[in-house]
Amino acid sequence: MAPLLDVSDEVRAEIGDEETQRLLAGENAPGTYDCTSCRTPGDTGQERTSTVLFVGDETAVLAFAHAACIPSQVVPVSEEQLQGAVRSISGDEDELGPAAPAFAAPLAAPVPAPPPAAAVGAPPPRQAVLGITCGLIIVEEVLRPALVIEPTGPVARAGSGGGGDDFLPLLIEQGFMPQLDLEAPPSPLAGWSVLLAMGKLHAVLQPAAGGAPATAWWQAHQPLQVSDGWRAAVSRTNAVYVYAGPAGSIGRQPREDLMRDALAKACARGQLVAATMPLAGT
Repeated sequence: MAPLLDVSDEVRAEIGDEETQRLLAGENAPGTYDCTSCRTPGDTGQERTSTVLFVGDETAVLAFAHAACIPSQVVPVSEEQLQGAVRSISGDEDELGPAAPAFAAPLAAPVPAPPPAAAVGAPPPRQAVLGITCGLIIVEEVLRPALVIEPTGPVARAGSGGGGDDFLPLLIEQGFMPQLDLEAPPSPLAGWSVLLAMGKLHAVLQPAAGGAPATAWWQAHQPLQVSDGWRAAVSRTNAVYVYAGPAGSIGRQPREDLMRDALAKACARGQLVAATMPLAGT
């Protein structure tokens, strides 16, 4: 029986028609695999399976994922990230320690904040960096996977000479909505997505102009580990709640309950915007 494989046009273009046909015929496709997104077992003979091609500077690696987790796609990564993917796929990656509690600490050291729009920027003296925290939040009595974004300083428009903070207005212009009730799910944001691959967080993607492929609004220097609970929650809905507040509105909280309290206070002050984004994206 031929495997139940999905091969997108962009993956086919990278690997060629001949290799694609071999995959679809089952010659080079695995029977079972660990999903590159949720890291749980999959079976190409029993369930729809996506082909995911990680492309580095010089090499590429083909991996497999539940079609319900992420679609077949090409994921550009650095050569260093690709070597880490090879180690993970082959089972040689160093064993990771216990996952930290959700919201216990920022998921990664802050990284330079790409502008939410082409016209956004900040001069060097005021350049902010984005801190991203990953965790679970209870909304409508259900645990939901969430990302919380807060810059370390004010974010200004390009060319602005004032001392204000335009972070929230810029995000609202991009489609984020003010979050007035933390008990309500954020509104969906078309074109944006959260890229989780190899069981790790890679980027938050935004749509590009002119129908071009999505670009990274935020991208990890290295793929970032998320907790098993977060992956399990996102696998149920393939959606992530993304919250954002201006510098100093939320802070880095040591526990998940404290983070939720901080989000609720920012919400009450009108300092929180949010969006629901699908998992992964091209």
